[in-house]
Amino acid sequence: MMSAGSNTFEDVKAVVLSAHDSATSRQKVDFYSSWAENYDKDVAVLEYRAPTLAANSISKHFSGDREKAVLLDVACGTGLVAKQLKTHGFGRFVGVDGSEAMLELARGSGLYQEVKQSLLGEEPLPVQWVDSFDVVVIVGALSAGQVPVAAVRDLCKATKPGGYVCMTTRSNIDNLEYKGALDRQLKQMEEEGLWICVEVTELKDWERSVSKKEEGYISGVVYLYKKIHKHSAQKA
Repeated sequence: MMSAGSNTFEDVKAVVLSAHDSATSRQKVDFYSSWAENYDKDVAVLEYRAPTLAANSISKHFSGDREKAVLLDVACGTGLVAKQLKTHGFGRFVGVDGSEAMLELARGSGLYQEVKQSLLGEEPLPVQWVDSFDVVVIVGALSAGQVPVAAVRDLCKATKPGGYVCMTTRSNIDNLEYKGALDRQLKQMEEEGLWICVEVTELKDWERSVSKKEEGYISGVVYLYKKIHKHSAQKA
């Protein structure tokens, strides 16, 4: 059931909860494809702040040439993250998403120089993308039942040495197990000398809760990591 444009909180809640019925990745993609048209309006009802928070974190720490920087927006959806990053002076975006309907809207936004349909975690990122991007960002897709935790290694691979990887996840009850696994993976990669943690920002008012277990707002986290230059890793 998709919202028919009325966009009340209860309507949006029903739509989001219906995503939990999607067991396979293909069903998830179908769900997001059918949601694409109303997605931006619906997440506005949820007061979904992750795209803004991720863009702020990147902007705060990125000291390179923003006009020349190339950013990979993974699970880009309709382009909400690129839209926010554009306000911070970034302008070169490559978008990846599993849903062709979402990519159609991303294409139409005029923000992306290139978009590619790919399901992170099931298909590896293109070989030519290794060590290619100044910033890699994934917002909203690192959660239970979506992108597997191990896929963050692909995000790191795609980043240039010295570049940034920005990731978000929810820290509400339904996602605690996933977040625990994600935290362990991020720390493991730090111990391996792949990247260093620049900033972890925890927010209580991440978005309005649609869970039956929680009222009000749920919490979430923005992680920002910097990929280590190979020679500095060797020295260490």
